[in-house]
Amino acid sequence: MGWLWLAGIGTAAFVALWLLGVGRGVRLVGGAALLFGAAGYAWQQHAALPGHSVTADAEKIEIDPGLVAFRTAIMPGASGDEAVFAAADDRQRSGDTAAAAEPLRQAIARHPNDAALWAGYGGALATHDGGQVSPAATFAFRRAFNLAPNNPGPPFLLGLAYIEAGELAAAKAAWLRALALTPPDAPTRVDLAERLAMIDQVQAMQAATKAP
Repeated sequence: MGWLWLAGIGTAAFVALWLLGVGRGVRLVGGAALLFGAAGYAWQQHAALPGHSVTADAEKIEIDPGLVAFRTAIMPGASGDEAVFAAADDRQRSGDTAAAAEPLRQAIARHPNDAALWAGYGGALATHDGGQVSPAATFAFRRAFNLAPNNPGPPFLLGLAYIEAGELAAAKAAWLRALALTPPDAPTRVDLAERLAMIDQVQAMQAATKAP
């Protein structure tokens, strides 16, 4: 049973990294870490032994250029938004999640009715708040929805935040909303459908590991 859990967790983690747009290099590092963990598990065969806490330095966050391009395509904003998002992405890559939210906050102060900025701010706040869709992040996303109720961008970014939080059911609901708002002939529709299919696969694997 332990091996089933290990396989399920490993696959789900790899898929989650892909859904979040993490670059291939980081996914390969993550896969290597899982393999080392599996080797240790096989060698010791004492999975029930208590572990110990490990502290780690803040690490840089890799952002897949493909995800950045997709975000721009699905959520076009006002003139100047791309520069704001680029500044936030640069700070995010450095691992400073607090600084990453600042360019978006400042831009919102100048353009309070820009839905793209509010959605991006919600995502930045969720990352800064430990990968959780916090009340502050929820407020930002709600503001984006109210400003652009027919734009698939805000629910897509909300889905990303829920993926980061490990809440697949909520992520699926957000992306279904984004898919419903996406025109049938939009290029982004195929990508959204693929991400939803991946969530279904992960949920199926999780259900299988929990089955008696």
